[in-house]
Amino acid sequence: MATNTQFSKETYLYWYELMQLIRQFELTAEEKYKMAGKIRGFFHAYVGQEAIAAGCMTATRPQDPFITAYRDHGLGIAKGISPNAAMAELYGKATGCAKGKGGSMHFFSKEHCFFGGHGIVGAQIGVGAGLAFAEQYKGTDNVALCFFGDGAARQGVLHETFNLAMLWNLPVIFICENNHYAMGTSVERTSNVVDIYKLADGYDMPADTVDGMNPETVHEAVSRAVKRAREKGGPTLLEIKTYRYKGHSISDPGKYRTKEELEEYKSKDPIQVILKKIKDNNIAGEEEIIAIDARINKVVADAVQFAEDSPFPEPEAVLEDIMVDQNYPYITD
Repeated sequence: MATNTQFSKETYLYWYELMQLIRQFELTAEEKYKMAGKIRGFFHAYVGQEAIAAGCMTATRPQDPFITAYRDHGLGIAKGISPNAAMAELYGKATGCAKGKGGSMHFFSKEHCFFGGHGIVGAQIGVGAGLAFAEQYKGTDNVALCFFGDGAARQGVLHETFNLAMLWNLPVIFICENNHYAMGTSVERTSNVVDIYKLADGYDMPADTVDGMNPETVHEAVSRAVKRAREKGGPTLLEIKTYRYKGHSISDPGKYRTKEELEEYKSKDPIQVILKKIKDNNIAGEEEIIAIDARINKVVADAVQFAEDSPFPEPEAVLEDIMVDQNYPYITD
């Protein structure tokens, strides 16, 4: 039975393919992590939160800068980092998006306007406002999207940044990806203000709460905020409510939540929500969906092979990409 479709066939298929790519990339990378020696260090999966990346992409332009925290693989791929470069970075290889020196938490691509990947909780919030200030200073109408989690919403830098962003009328969208748990601590245990979007009230900042399990609702909310910012209307705070199916990181068994809660959110899986919309409205047939899935599986398999075959950075690369003032009097050859 057909339902209302607000977007084009191309948009629905783009959302489906992007979310599936992120999902399969993350699941495959997690599998490789568990194989000793393949991927090391921290690993925070975006599984369950894919609708946010998908909705934000269709609501913005390629030149709009994105910045986020350490759960960054999905947004990085959405912004254009190739699965090959993303997987190679997880493997610590020289062909990675940060030349193998950033790892899981520090994806970066100036070319694709993706500025991290930051391992310090909340640190990217101030930098996000800085990106917006740079766009304002250059006279563009680009809008910075600054992503952070519910745990980072309790950091002091958020309040300092909100104050300056409003004072200077910066073109920035602050997006709280509220997946309900800061590591293993629920939102309810960290503050008596559980509606995070209300934090904007103290700064007279426009704010809203958004269903983050559907790219349609994400797209609509982000589009409104982006339009306001492009028209010099200043910042917006969006609390996008989502859920991570995996633990905080790969070492987290997630015993602080019930199986029933997890299953409830899985019943709202964003990929299945869009797939149902596609099928109910005859946007694509079964053969086309199968072809998309097969294409994604090959892309991810090729990314793994690319990472496996790529070299590790040379030892001397540890000193590369470090800014040095060659005229500083105490620097010698």
